[in-house]
Amino acid sequence: QVHLVESGGGLVQAGGSLRLSCTASGRTLSTSAMGWFRQAPGKDRVFVATINWSGSGTTYADSVKGRFIISRDNVKNMVYLQMNSLKPEDTAVYYCALRLQPLRSPNPYEYEYWGQGTQVTVSS
Repeated sequence: QVHLVESGGGLVQAGGSLRLSCTASGRTLSTSAMGWFRQAPGKDRVFVATINWSGSGTTYADSVKGRFIISRDNVKNMVYLQMNSLKPEDTAVYYCALRLQPLRSPNPYEYEYWGQGTQVTVSS
């Protein structure tokens, strides 16, 4: 059984930065694409960023492009989301997701495993 755990969320002022981490147990991440998604109160879960199994390719939502960076360390079995220049509209629960295929995807339905989420709150 795969178990994903996110960490690093919290409260930050607008313009600040946070780094989210996702660790996995029960499976190596090295053959899987990974993604970050977020869900704001009263809204659907939406795509944020995704990365190929090797880290060689990434895709970002337009709303975070140029501000967020997704990365991975397959030796440590970790995935990260560096969030810079945060805005109040980035406030959401952020979820890490694992896809059993090696290539990245922005489609949440193509991910088989999800973490419980970590809250990010950006104050104005």
